[in-house]
Amino acid sequence: MRNLLPFISSHPGGRSALTCRFRCGDACFKETPNTSDNEYAGDIIAGAVSRRSMMRAAAVVTVASAAGAAALTGPSAPQAEAAVLAGHGNKPGHPHKPAPSGARGLRFSPVAPNKDDKVTVPDGYAQNVVIRWGEPILRGAPAFNPDQQTAKAQAGQFGYNNDFLSLLPLRGERGRQVMVANHEYTDEILMFRGYDPANPTREQVEIAWAAHGLSVVVVQEEHRTGKLGPVNRHPLNRRLTATSEFRVTGPAAGSPLLRTSADRTGRKVLGTLNNCAGGTTPWGTTLHGEENFNQYFANGNTDMHKRYGIGTGATERKWERFDRRFDLAKEPNEANRFGWVVELDPYDPDSTPRKRTALGRFKHEAAQPRLTSDGRPVVYMGDDEKFDYLYKFVSSRRMKKGNSRAAREHNLTLLDEGTLYVAKLTGDSPVTEIDGTGKLPNDGEFDGSGVWIPLATGTTSHVPGMTADEVYVYTRLAGDKVGATKMDRPEDVEPSPRTGRVYVALTNNSDRGKEGKAAADEANPRNANKHGQILELAENWDDPAGDGFAWRLFLVAGDPEDPSTYFSGFPKERVSPISCPDNVAFDAHGNLWISTDGNALGSHDGLFGVATHGDRRGELKQFLTVPTGAETCGPVIQDRRVLVAVQHPGEIDGASVEKPASVWPDGPGRIVRPSVVAVWRKDGRDIGV
Repeated sequence: MRNLLPFISSHPGGRSALTCRFRCGDACFKETPNTSDNEYAGDIIAGAVSRRSMMRAAAVVTVASAAGAAALTGPSAPQAEAAVLAGHGNKPGHPHKPAPSGARGLRFSPVAPNKDDKVTVPDGYAQNVVIRWGEPILRGAPAFNPDQQTAKAQAGQFGYNNDFLSLLPLRGERGRQVMVANHEYTDEILMFRGYDPANPTREQVEIAWAAHGLSVVVVQEEHRTGKLGPVNRHPLNRRLTATSEFRVTGPAAGSPLLRTSADRTGRKVLGTLNNCAGGTTPWGTTLHGEENFNQYFANGNTDMHKRYGIGTGATERKWERFDRRFDLAKEPNEANRFGWVVELDPYDPDSTPRKRTALGRFKHEAAQPRLTSDGRPVVYMGDDEKFDYLYKFVSSRRMKKGNSRAAREHNLTLLDEGTLYVAKLTGDSPVTEIDGTGKLPNDGEFDGSGVWIPLATGTTSHVPGMTADEVYVYTRLAGDKVGATKMDRPEDVEPSPRTGRVYVALTNNSDRGKEGKAAADEANPRNANKHGQILELAENWDDPAGDGFAWRLFLVAGDPEDPSTYFSGFPKERVSPISCPDNVAFDAHGNLWISTDGNALGSHDGLFGVATHGDRRGELKQFLTVPTGAETCGPVIQDRRVLVAVQHPGEIDGASVEKPASVWPDGPGRIVRPSVVAVWRKDGRDIGV
């Protein structure tokens, strides 16, 4: 470990400068793309949000306040959207009487914050590496050899920097599941020996193209443990890369804004880029959000390019030297073909994945659906940029049950027709009580009401001055025009399958409150926000397609000894410190599990579980930490197994293949490899019970 000490980062916050270079193109050090004033002007949104909508939103909070300590008994509870935010807080004057063993599902000894170069799990738990970057999954793919890697080999191997994970059932094959993984980005400095950032070779670039995208791989569990391993060459195994074919569907398909010299139809795209978090649909497909796509495109020259963070010069990876589509001076519309939600059918290896334009174009971080009482999917989405917005899409079509061919074909159209909305949040405390320090207002909570402002329905725009095509392709501008609330990097957004409450991970925003930038508000209550927060919002369980909601902050992250932190009123001396929430998931007990990205408290990133209801609401415990330089991604929480994607291990300033900052997962002398890890209890029982 002494040899790793020179790689301590001096980069502001928890991320290394190397991560910022390759993951998001140094977004934090560039001008914030959102420069709009975003004043909520009635004349701008007249006709888009009715007076009735605003009154309904206000009524949700009014009823919630009146409900007092009424408990939420389940999805059929009356006034569900109000009850969600009533009776589950632990305000001053409501002392805890917790059971000694802890919240069900979280009964483990928390892992202490640490800087160990390994995956650290609680006492009594075991782990294994499920699959590593470069392991062959397709027929004919060779074993991984980092010094003899080729683009053809990589296209048949597990991709780089795994992020979102989904585990799906596989009927008829006992002990097997289908795992789908996103591969967000490549770090060529850690991939190639002797890499020259100023002069990448064509082979290196083509390997990077093949290392992006998605992997589908069947995994087999070991009978007596929770250990998982890949089933190589299974017929469902698949790789999608930066050069695979994708279909463009939905209301903007074929738009002139999506046409290029290589695709004059605007309906076929090569590749998917920077896939971050995602979602799993009730009809058995997976959704994948294209996030920091801007960094792959050179020579941006329009205001729209700037609004999406695209630079005016060369890119970090220099892909524009090898394919003209990455040079916007030559193909100005190519960037418009990225920034979408991709839907993949993992059960059909011959299907063409689809980019769903009805869900809007921005830096998508996640897309997790739930169903209305009449069977229509509602998808919640965050735009991962400082001062950008929270969205939802409500389908106009109902899901068909069953696994018939007709049902599957119908369900693959559900995300092409509906209404796209953006969120406007209003606090219920006087502005003078929100001073930017994180101090709670006098009512004891950061909370308020909100409205979903419609942006477009099918081919109809609800934004004055913009066509429907423009709304879908330039969704950020549409949010600017209607006065959406500027948030602190909304990342993963997940509805609870038990209560319908929606949880939004807001990772951080160091620019909040700076001169010329938006100041703290009740939903984003800290200036220079280093640690982030978790937003909880409530809609009517029976009608999440409604346009009003109540909200409050469930958790304000940081060191529990910091007075600006908040854990739903749970005693702060009994929680783990947490910083920079990113991906979230739920277990069968209704607990929220949170992975972190860029821990600004000096420890390695990790995975945390927190109770969302009952006397222990707000009790947060750390379940694991990841190795040096790594980020915790893609948590999957099953009854007897937890999966995490360990992304960019060893990505520390000054590191390279020749000078590794980590020896994980295979020890000294072996190249550092992003990997998927499974964790289970040694006694075979359920997690945390």
